[in-house]
Amino acid sequence: MHLLLIANSIANKTAISITGSKSETNRLLLLQGLYPNITLHNISNSDDSDVMIKALQSDDSIIDIHHAGTAMRFLTAYFSVQQGKTVTLTGSSRMKERPIHVLVAALRQLGAEIEYLENENFPPIKIKGQKLQHHAITLKADVSSQYISALLLIAPKLEKGLELTLEGKVTSVPYIKMTLALLNEIGVETSFADNKIIAFPKKEISDSKITVESDWSSASYFYSIVALSDENTQITLSSYKQNSFQGDSTLAELYQNLGVTTTFHENQITLTKQKQQLVSLDLNLNHTPDLAQTIAVTCFGLGIGCHLTGLHTLKIKETDRLEALQAELSKLGASVQINDDSITIEPSAAIKSGITIQTYDDHRMAMAFAPLAIKVPIEIENAEVVSKSYPDFWQDLKTIGFNILEK
Repeated sequence: MHLLLIANSIANKTAISITGSKSETNRLLLLQGLYPNITLHNISNSDDSDVMIKALQSDDSIIDIHHAGTAMRFLTAYFSVQQGKTVTLTGSSRMKERPIHVLVAALRQLGAEIEYLENENFPPIKIKGQKLQHHAITLKADVSSQYISALLLIAPKLEKGLELTLEGKVTSVPYIKMTLALLNEIGVETSFADNKIIAFPKKEISDSKITVESDWSSASYFYSIVALSDENTQITLSSYKQNSFQGDSTLAELYQNLGVTTTFHENQITLTKQKQQLVSLDLNLNHTPDLAQTIAVTCFGLGIGCHLTGLHTLKIKETDRLEALQAELSKLGASVQINDDSITIEPSAAIKSGITIQTYDDHRMAMAFAPLAIKVPIEIENAEVVSKSYPDFWQDLKTIGFNILEK
């Protein structure tokens, strides 16, 4: 699906409801697999969460998780503790290029039996579920937080729980804290101090009903739209908490730099564009790398420069997001430099019109570039890729006044 987006202005004071956080949903779905007496409300309607649900309910010996990196990592841990069950986890061609050896090595330290079926260190993998005998492991702290979360989520089902020591500076701390907070919510005791995380065993939990907060990553695109819009433009989003578990809730603070204020009222946030003298941004997004694409495109759309660091994990996402950003922003007229950890965009006075953005099978590429339609008509290739995390995205853009034509 190839879409042309035009949005000279947006409908002011519109309201959008966004479904539950993919990050929270996928963690809670795994916990529900371990503790079936958990009941979930407002779960994400994303492809990634759908893949998790189907995999957890499947009796098949081969499970294809397609592009869902979170599912690959979480399910690798989950099936390692499913005694008596043997499963092969596979995925798309891109998934087979995304390394998983750090997690596999950690699980093997705990006693897991996991075999690489094609290329060493990469999916597909064969997992023979069993009782894991060990409880203490050490990891480099700068690995993907999803590896750490995958281990923590199965920890309460280990006989002695899990003692995880992290060496160095920890990446994406908010996502680790989200996992620990959700474990706490179902009654699992944890601690996180001095680079050591402990999750205590818990064989059974009380019946639990949990409502998933809406996804802050999905909200980021509306922050970008408001930032690129006229003064006093407002959009209201639900359902959000001021004291969120999600690291990307830092949007409310980050986008103040880009002229957007956030007002919390009950379970809603209202984004308002304020007149503000904008300056180049210098941000370390080590804890919130999923916001990098959106912030980079917003800065370019506003004609200001930015230097974003802490982005080393972006190279192993759905695509190499740093290279993809450089390629697509350059087509629009931006001057962009990247290295393994950062992206730098020079201030730019003009945006080339009528450019077609490649999405590289990456949902965030499609959604991050869509707000530029406020400034110039823009085309998005393979626009259906948004279903990975936000299936209603294009319809919600139409609701706020975007003119979207299928080509």
